[in-house]
Amino acid sequence: MVNQISPEKLASMLDDGESFTLIDTRPEDSYEGWRIHGAENIPFGPDDEFTDEELERIEDASNGGSVVAICGKGLTSTPFSFKLQQHGYDDVSVVKGGMEDWSKVYEVVSIETENDDLVILQLQRRAKGCLGYVVGSKRTEAAVVIDPTRQTDQFKIVAQEAGFTIDRVLDTHVHADHISGGATLADELNVPYHLGEKASERGVEYDYEPLADGETIELGEIEIESLHTPGHTTEMVNYLIDGEALLTGDTLFIESVGRTELQFGEEDASSGAELLYDSLHDTILELSDETLILPGHVSVTEDNRYEVSSPGEPISARLSDLRDELDLLGLNKEEFVNRLVENAPEKPPNYERVIEINTGSDPPEDESEASELELGPNNCAA
Repeated sequence: MVNQISPEKLASMLDDGESFTLIDTRPEDSYEGWRIHGAENIPFGPDDEFTDEELERIEDASNGGSVVAICGKGLTSTPFSFKLQQHGYDDVSVVKGGMEDWSKVYEVVSIETENDDLVILQLQRRAKGCLGYVVGSKRTEAAVVIDPTRQTDQFKIVAQEAGFTIDRVLDTHVHADHISGGATLADELNVPYHLGEKASERGVEYDYEPLADGETIELGEIEIESLHTPGHTTEMVNYLIDGEALLTGDTLFIESVGRTELQFGEEDASSGAELLYDSLHDTILELSDETLILPGHVSVTEDNRYEVSSPGEPISARLSDLRDELDLLGLNKEEFVNRLVENAPEKPPNYERVIEINTGSDPPEDESEASELELGPNNCAA
């Protein structure tokens, strides 16, 4: 009998440094495009048999120890594991739901704040590097959710366990790399959903309450100010939380800045880069050096490692540190624009379809399509 483990259990085993061999049975191109760090690739179909070479590779990798198999959805790793047991391996496990469920693993990190009443919880979607937030007031027990992902229950549970009632849901912008859960969560809770007022120019069809530049909403005595910061997209807003933390969406990351050609296109990417430069220098860099920057993403490598920090640790930095360490912020406008235009990374897969979904113009056909569209890491940094 093959043992099944959850993707959360796999994450724990990896983080704890447990001794086992992880084998990815997907086709080579899928593995090369997105995989878990340290996984060996041995493509295997439901009706396949092991070759002598494959058995030798497995033996060399595992040295007779524990083996954990993973595939796309758990369909090919199971027969792989059965066949492996027939060849004398008695400690074999399969990751339930495969890489599809791996993409839904979350860590929750508490962000240290100066205001004792203020709580900021960062939800890290491990495999994609998406970062969402629950921001709450201990005194009023009210909270807002900012940039929730499609797994809306994750945000409900986190808020509930912290003793909060969610009063509002906010998105920083129309996302291109993953399906937003913003409108859905607001509808499930029957609370207002907010975007920046320029979202009307993106053809957003969801019901939302626009937030103008400088407009504030309140959680008791905690103020959340909307700052219009176009560049990555025209409607992008950042949220300044009680003057001490800035949720930057895809404007400013810890390791980079947002790319600009996903909305503006290749021909107008420079226009977006100019807007982004102005947003960074005229708005964000005008804030206090002590402002804590909390981005909407962390870059994830093809083998599923964070470019900065690690899963379960805060993805954050003081603005003063980014001034000193992020070379993009030290460039003049011409240099900045040229750098972004000339060094644009590969576009996120399916980004045009994801934008259609996130504007509400063409919802996903079903859960299967939504899951398929989101496979792989985010790719929103320049």
